Amino acid sequence: MKLHLVDVAIIVLYLFSTIVIGLWYRKKARENKESYMLGGKSLPWYKLGLSDASDMFDISGTMWMVSLCFVYGMKSIWIPWLWPVFNQVFLMMYLSRWLRRSNAATGAEWLGTRFGRTGAGVTGSNIVVIAFALLSCFGYLAYGFIGLGKFIEIFIPWDVVSAYVPFNVAPQYVPHVYGIVFTLFAMFYSIIGGMHSIVLGDMLKYAIMTVACIWIGFIAAARLQGNHLNVPEGWYSPFFGKNLGLSWTGIINEVNDKIKADGYSLFGLFFMMMTFKGVFAAVAGPAPNYDMQKILSTRSPEEASKMSGFVNIILLPIRYSLIVSLTILGLLFYHQMDLKDAKGAIDFERILPAVINSFLPVGLVGLLLAGLLGAFMSTFSGTMNAAQAYIVNDIYIKYINPKASTKKIITANYLVGVFVVAVGVILGFFVKDVNSVLQWIVSALYAGYIVSNVLKWHWWRFNANGFFFGMLAGIVCAMVFSVVIPAVDLLYWVPVLFAISLAGSLIGSYVAPPADMAVLKSFYTTVRPWGFWEPVKKIAMEADPTFVPNRNFKLNMFNVVIGTITQSCLTILPMYLILAQKTSLMVTVAILAVTILILKRTWWNKLNDY
Repeated sequence: MKLHLVDVAIIVLYLFSTIVIGLWYRKKARENKESYMLGGKSLPWYKLGLSDASDMFDISGTMWMVSLCFVYGMKSIWIPWLWPVFNQVFLMMYLSRWLRRSNAATGAEWLGTRFGRTGAGVTGSNIVVIAFALLSCFGYLAYGFIGLGKFIEIFIPWDVVSAYVPFNVAPQYVPHVYGIVFTLFAMFYSIIGGMHSIVLGDMLKYAIMTVACIWIGFIAAARLQGNHLNVPEGWYSPFFGKNLGLSWTGIINEVNDKIKADGYSLFGLFFMMMTFKGVFAAVAGPAPNYDMQKILSTRSPEEASKMSGFVNIILLPIRYSLIVSLTILGLLFYHQMDLKDAKGAIDFERILPAVINSFLPVGLVGLLLAGLLGAFMSTFSGTMNAAQAYIVNDIYIKYINPKASTKKIITANYLVGVFVVAVGVILGFFVKDVNSVLQWIVSALYAGYIVSNVLKWHWWRFNANGFFFGMLAGIVCAMVFSVVIPAVDLLYWVPVLFAISLAGSLIGSYVAPPADMAVLKSFYTTVRPWGFWEPVKKIAMEADPTFVPNRNFKLNMFNVVIGTITQSCLTILPMYLILAQKTSLMVTVAILAVTILILKRTWWNKLNDY
């Protein structure tokens, strides 16, 4: 076991602080439902943005992204478009404002502002969005759970611990045991302190990670001086053609097998499919998870936009400093690391913990472990908070006990929190690896979600019935596809999922009447979306001739393009900096400066105008 007493002390101090935070905010969280779920909508945008960024700085995703950077080099910056990462740009430019204007507490509650609150279609739409929210939340919990276990296993081998526990554990389940232990800490401070506790815990974790990432960046840059990375031609370039164009033959032959298993060899086709799905996913708005809850927790629509923009600035440079630093050290010391899993196969997701375990100094190891444990805990707690909100707000209060007292609501949140964690842990036992559950979430489940959620913003005739059948068709197909189609091929079936979901949405909409015009008019004048709203716009302007419809489609789309370029520059800048690629770095800085100046004039200065 590599851990020094100093490293252990840092980790224990961090875990103890999370307990203190939970207890500190216990009374505040118990004031009312809104204080528990949304922080009373009193938290400033920069705190919520930092918290949202911390939730995205998860341990499983970071392990995955380090393995991608190792294998694909600069081209790896595109692969997270699977999520898609540029959805934050769409949120920043206009969608966060649209969502926050609803003043809802959850995505299911938001549907009431769009479709009304009565009718079979409305009930069905609520049920299906709750089902999707819980499926995605449970998927993310299992994803984080298995990643944490694989991470901890390298630092604390089971043969060191087994003598002190009264039970035997099969080798393949050792990560799950570690996952359960640290999940309990995340569960405690999240359930006890609610959103206030989650945000402060995220801020503490981010501070630790910032110090650790900068420190490891200096170490990686110093190690690189006088050394040459043995990588294939094209590794340093983010550009690509029809094929990936990277051959590791004669360097690290096993990497070729990884590329083949990932299914990214035809990188041009992969990129087109990923971008096609990603744009529609971004236009659909935030999925019903911790990201949506943070937007709904902001103090105003303008602050919601600022929060989403701040996420990019606060997350990408620090995270990619860590990713490229660990990649550099992994490449320099590859033949000194043991990357084999319990079955003897090479697992490139183990590069991150292997580098930390072998090549970093005392103190930094403790900081990184504390920060990455915090990364798991913040993602886990934010996801758990979202799942709690849906079960308590949209099932318990709406259908079981509408007159529940604050005390009963808080108790229900406690019980639901324990239930959600238990389900996430159980699902974690069925997850093979981080990439498999990630592919299912982003390629199948989210593809079934997209069509209905694009139409709800942009087409007046789309109703609750169409939302229900579109979502149901998409989710059921996603579940079936995930069983019969290999995970690496799911992305290429997205057009089929889209077509089936679109058919369900259109048929469902036209077999039922439109939503009540009073509801549509209220939604249109409050949220002020652009799109196909002509009949509603006409009625709204007849009722109020001073009403000004949203004509900012072209400006929003221009800002999205500029924002995506800015986001890509923020991603690749720390990589070029630490790799000492001076020319590429200067070009990146110049592009970044120009795009920031443009966005200052076309977005920031106009936040109150649209």
